[in-house]
Amino acid sequence: MRNKSESISITGIVLCAGALFGVTGAGVALASASPGEQDVVDHTSLPDTLQLDAVIRDFKPAQYDGGHPDFQSFAGSTTVGLVESQLGPDRVPVAASLRGWKINGEFRDSGGRNIMPSSFDADLGDYQGGLQQGGTGNGLTSADRFDQWYKDVPGVNASAIVPLTFNKVEGTNRYVFDSSVDEPYRSMGGFFPINGELYGNYSGGKNFHFTTEVRTMFTYKHGTGQVFKFTGDDDVWVYIGDQLVIDLGGLHPQREQHLSLDRLDWLEDGKKYTLDIFHAERRTSGSNFRIETTLQLRSVELPPTASLYD
Repeated sequence: MRNKSESISITGIVLCAGALFGVTGAGVALASASPGEQDVVDHTSLPDTLQLDAVIRDFKPAQYDGGHPDFQSFAGSTTVGLVESQLGPDRVPVAASLRGWKINGEFRDSGGRNIMPSSFDADLGDYQGGLQQGGTGNGLTSADRFDQWYKDVPGVNASAIVPLTFNKVEGTNRYVFDSSVDEPYRSMGGFFPINGELYGNYSGGKNFHFTTEVRTMFTYKHGTGQVFKFTGDDDVWVYIGDQLVIDLGGLHPQREQHLSLDRLDWLEDGKKYTLDIFHAERRTSGSNFRIETTLQLRSVELPPTASLYD
């Protein structure tokens, strides 16, 4: 077991001249330029909604008896490099660093859209932002405690399955889930899927301090402009084929990253891939969760959830 003050090696990230450049793990590389944002797929036959199931795991904050030290104990801005670039053997994120690097200048693609810093590629016309080594105010307390975030652990968390409904934008092949617009979250004032449930509310009649796990699958179709964008807070990590493609770690205000899938030259046209989303709401007082995508996401079997542990 690592001591919480012990550093952890970071894979998939290289610092050079004060900036972070794209390096990928397990054969993942970035190549061809992002296609345009136009809809090139016939949308008339697509369903109006898509539904995915999410596993929500509730935690007690650090100040409570039996609370988890990673919740209600940090603050800061977007921090990358907290997790490994590849999912672990049990297909959940693995801690790579307790503090990571703070984004102090966004990395953007040629269209001006925020991208994951480790996907930066000057040959594609990307804009190089800036990074600063993380301080003491944001991050993780230990790799072992982070390993509890996306697993049912008796005495540490409690879990439930919550459906997420994505609505197709009229006249397009884009689907959106937006907690600021979709009910019941709009009336709740944010993404609060377990208000009054599991360990109960914390502040202002809202249940903070939870993680979200969404397991999906899609078929990659080269040259059709497939995109995925996440906007929200706090930590968000998205993996395709077990490879990290969106990195919005740490506690931070609402932030976003965009991915054009044709940048990933390891994807094979017509092949099915997993897309897994790992999110955490770690501190008061806001909770935002928005996904916009042209992918035809399909639910896959979720892990069993546990009832409330005593």
